[in-house]
Amino acid sequence: MGGDDARLRAVVSLAQTMAAAHTPRGSWRAAALGACEALGGSFAALSVWERGPGRLRVLVNAGERAEGEEEFPEEETYPVHQFPEITEFLHERWAGGGEPDAWVERADGPVDGMPGAGVRGYGRGYGRQRVAALRRRGRGCCVVAPIVLHGRAWGELYVARPVGEPVFGRQDADFATVLAAVVAAGISQTERLEEVRKLAFTDPLTGLANRRSVDVRLDEAVERHRTDGAVVSLVVCDLNGLKRVNDTHGHAVGDRLLERFGSVLSRCGAMLPGALAARLGGDEFCLLAVGPESDDVIRVATELCDRAAELELGDGVACGIASTGDPIGPVVSARRLFRLADAAQYRAKAARSTEPVVAGRDSEVVRLADAPPRSPHDRRHLRGSRP
Repeated sequence: MGGDDARLRAVVSLAQTMAAAHTPRGSWRAAALGACEALGGSFAALSVWERGPGRLRVLVNAGERAEGEEEFPEEETYPVHQFPEITEFLHERWAGGGEPDAWVERADGPVDGMPGAGVRGYGRGYGRQRVAALRRRGRGCCVVAPIVLHGRAWGELYVARPVGEPVFGRQDADFATVLAAVVAAGISQTERLEEVRKLAFTDPLTGLANRRSVDVRLDEAVERHRTDGAVVSLVVCDLNGLKRVNDTHGHAVGDRLLERFGSVLSRCGAMLPGALAARLGGDEFCLLAVGPESDDVIRVATELCDRAAELELGDGVACGIASTGDPIGPVVSARRLFRLADAAQYRAKAARSTEPVVAGRDSEVVRLADAPPRSPHDRRHLRGSRP
């Protein structure tokens, strides 16, 4: 009874740990480590089957990794044809038909009485590729449990023990099947949360980041600037002529202009490593860069202005830049950087400038940003409500 209690506790612990993970990687790692501990293994991996390219892609390696095994590998993949014991399983649907059984492989060949996956007549014998991998990595045996999500094969859970440890048995394989079902439920929850998170931080029209995403990233960036002096630059753009396009051609055409400028912003932003391209709302967009020098940011923003001027509709953009790499005074909050970029953008719009206006290189910008708003128009552009 004690063994059953321990396994029940392991199942509960696995479910709770996956539920507490805040990212897909955290969820994958929790799944692998939890299954490894529950089965008394030394190593575990979680992999996803990618039907398009026909391969098994390893998401996480946990526990005692062999030489060359990375925790979160970028390129560890295996062609499906190397795994005849599971190839057909990929195309099966298991809705209403129960879960496919896990099976055991060992370095010296198949386990007696365990002829493979045991799923509808295939998977018999043993997987030579898996056996070869066990030997190559100094492992004595493994248990492989297919993971089914939404009624279709999603991937597999793999747990191994080293040479000299007891070989997994039928009860271990049955327990691994249960663990795989728990992992599938955890992955499903993570995917739902990721979708919600994506919607919460993405502008639905352009697919760029939204204001909330910028708020979070900018707070983090300013904190990094305070701690290690990283250069933080904010480019704020106002798309000129959107109202005229909406009034003349209709909002559907105006939306296409927003989408096209969003693509231009995204392409230009890609020139700055790690930059975040976002739509703040209405006709306002921004680029947030952490690390690149202010001259590099100005160069990209200038190209952005040039490309925006070439769009078929609209009248280009008014673009303002505020960077901690320029003489703008102390930046102790995201709000100050936003106000400076807004003031620079306001100057660009008022002057009908076809190039970016840069805070610190235009002395009037800093004065404008630090002065109290004098009119509703000023308040719209220098909004203190920004973080």
